[in-house]
Amino acid sequence: MDTSVRSGYLRGFRKILLYGSCLNEDLLRGFGDYAKLSCCLEEEHANMIGFKLAGILARGDYDEIAVLTVDGSLHCVQLHHLVEEVCRIVRNPPKRRHMVVVDGEMRDIPEDAVKISRYLSKVSKLYKCENPQ
Repeated sequence: MDTSVRSGYLRGFRKILLYGSCLNEDLLRGFGDYAKLSCCLEEEHANMIGFKLAGILARGDYDEIAVLTVDGSLHCVQLHHLVEEVCRIVRNPPKRRHMVVVDGEMRDIPEDAVKISRYLSKVSKLYKCENPQ
């Protein structure tokens, strides 16, 4: 994410899309009204992206931040978590939208699912409710 936090590009949008750089560009066509920022958490540390995002949100006025990644990626899942974490620390956080790509299709993921997935003990408890032994 090499975009300046005060770039003219960002100022032209009210919404931001953070997406995994490994995604097919065709998937981004429906996001014409979003500032598109790609990142790869295999190459950049989550703290660097989170700090940059906090700077962007602190200096701009955005209605929404969306995250689009590959489902099941060990690295990409961090992007969903860091957006939630950054939004906890900035004033007036924007609405969040989480999406993953499964078999070439985008699927919306509820914000609560992202929050719960951070806690393996809660995931385990939910899993046991669905799959009693």
